[in-house]
Amino acid sequence: MSNNNLSAIDPSSVPQRILRGGDKMPAIGMGTFGSDRFTAEQISAAVKGAIEAGYRLFDCAAVYGNEDMIGDVFQEALKSGIRREELFITSKVWNDMHGKGDVLISCSKTLKDLKLDYIDLFFVHWPFRNFHPKGAPPDYHNENARPYSHEQYMETWYQMERLVKAGLVRHIGSSNMTIPKMKLLIRDCTIMPSANEMELHPCFQQKEFYDFCIGNGIQPIGFCPIGSPTRPDRDKTPDDIADIEEPVVVQIAKDHNVHPAVICIKWAVQRGQVPIPFSVHSNEYISNLKNVTIDPLSESEMKKLESVDKNCRLIKGQVFLWDGSKGWEDLWDIDGTITK
Repeated sequence: MSNNNLSAIDPSSVPQRILRGGDKMPAIGMGTFGSDRFTAEQISAAVKGAIEAGYRLFDCAAVYGNEDMIGDVFQEALKSGIRREELFITSKVWNDMHGKGDVLISCSKTLKDLKLDYIDLFFVHWPFRNFHPKGAPPDYHNENARPYSHEQYMETWYQMERLVKAGLVRHIGSSNMTIPKMKLLIRDCTIMPSANEMELHPCFQQKEFYDFCIGNGIQPIGFCPIGSPTRPDRDKTPDDIADIEEPVVVQIAKDHNVHPAVICIKWAVQRGQVPIPFSVHSNEYISNLKNVTIDPLSESEMKKLESVDKNCRLIKGQVFLWDGSKGWEDLWDIDGTITK
């Protein structure tokens, strides 16, 4: 693995976030969810290129079906002289592995596939045991799906805590949560979540939830940071808004002579979350990394971007709905109470 890439960005120039307990993580990473559109070969090749470009944070998950090939890339990087402590690797337990003992099995397989001795941050991917097969169509419905059960979630969380105590993971986190669910988790956990992975982009800023996480020492990690144009078709609806076409974003991009996607990434990092954009194109992922180290947005530009928020959730999760649910909003506790 060559480290003399002319486009490489010095990893030490990338801003860092301090997690609970003092560990650091880069303020931008690369996602590895191929959105059902890219092969494991394409994604692992992008990870290899991203490491050479200076990325050190990679967001993985068992359900993405590519951890074994990404593991080969990590192994190659470590053999090339990059130290394990320089990398920050996350992964997630999938919804069908929440039962007693299954979380350990899931983590063990991820460690084996990623060819690592530990994971820096391990998430509960969704707060439900409802799951869909890979490449599920938009109208997929699992007849065994059930509403959120806090008792079941905590059974899973306590298994996550055991992974920390066993030294298999450094930090644990939640994902695709809501404020009412997080309040219960914080109330009942023994080990607090270090991070919460959530959808965050200029048209969906989740200010209340974001502030709640920051206020509780939980680092927000933002997926779909540029509005995820390559997300699965099952997650697209006619009402969706494209962040990179928003006039405010487009104008600020012109002022900085960059693509509007770059403004979305700059905004995310300067706001305080950790964006995890995904791309298989080296010019895109190198640009994303480079642009968080130069030419910051002004305070007035950051203020203008607050006005872009349209409360436009793109990843709605309707494939996880249960019999009797009214619509995807039921997954997100819109009225502030957990939907039963």
